[in-house]
Amino acid sequence: MKKELPAHFKDYRHVWVFIELERGDVHPVSFELLGEGRKLADKLGVQLAGVVLGPPGEATWFAIAEAFAYGADLAYLVETPLLADYRNEPFTKALTDLVVTYKPEILLLGATTLGRDLAGSVATTLLTGLTADCTELDVDADGSLAATRPTFGGSLLCTIYTLNCRPQMATVRPRVMAMPQRGNNQVGRVIQHEVPMVEEEIITKVLGFLSDGQSEKANLAYADVVVAGGLGLGAAENLKLVKNLARAIGAEYGCSRPVVQKGWMPADRQIGQTGKTIRPKLYIAAGISGAIQHRVGVEGADLIIAINTDRNAPIFDFAHLGAVTDAIRFLPSLTELFTHRLSPHSRDKLAN
Repeated sequence: MKKELPAHFKDYRHVWVFIELERGDVHPVSFELLGEGRKLADKLGVQLAGVVLGPPGEATWFAIAEAFAYGADLAYLVETPLLADYRNEPFTKALTDLVVTYKPEILLLGATTLGRDLAGSVATTLLTGLTADCTELDVDADGSLAATRPTFGGSLLCTIYTLNCRPQMATVRPRVMAMPQRGNNQVGRVIQHEVPMVEEEIITKVLGFLSDGQSEKANLAYADVVVAGGLGLGAAENLKLVKNLARAIGAEYGCSRPVVQKGWMPADRQIGQTGKTIRPKLYIAAGISGAIQHRVGVEGADLIIAINTDRNAPIFDFAHLGAVTDAIRFLPSLTELFTHRLSPHSRDKLAN
């Protein structure tokens, strides 16, 4: 459906990317979104802006400098000690106030724990639409944001438009979009905006911070090599074949959604739209059929190798290499081959 944009929306221009800064660190998804936002801004002929909310200090200004390095034309800054730690109330107020004042046409946030919480709150406050967990972003012929995401349990892809509200908001999961090339320019126009807030009026309080930096959870999203197993392996005990291969080549291991639903692996090992999105240099999938839900989580990999007994399995439609064979027999042989041919030092360099 095409229609003339209402007159009161014509003042909304430019593409904004929320730069997720937490305890001095910028989440990499912010840079991925700047790369995608750059494409959208160029198509629309508008500017790309990074939005930074944080406490006074070097870390906040470093986040701004990095936004420029990754392609932002300008930056909006709300700087106050009240934004030192993420709390929904002050962050929502700050970002909402910026949007109402400067009127962006498109606002993108990472679909992280923080970003999802903030995006939903801001969209509700502004009475605008929000498309969550997008796998593709584009601009239609009439300038509308076309946000594509899986639906119906990951069995279909749909493209959603926000025609009657502004800004058009979308969240994108980490590693869905490619990391853009970092430039050398770290300076640009910074618009500092003050939002009246006092600590006494904020309901939530930060009592302390417990880091999970030493957690044993999987780091699938940023692994260079990943091996995964699916229901085609037949039984939970056969997943040890996946783990053995991963250990032999210095990789992370994971699984498809049905494996988690069966209770064969924990949820933090799930790969796909409802699990982790990955962009490794090498992905080996054993006994995974390759439904859309899984495909959108792995198709950013440089090299996908599929092992499946069903030559008509959907995974062979997007895998770069395929072996139509029984993974239960094939994986031990592959593991043995790698073990004999790779030294511990060369395993570390496999992804390179």
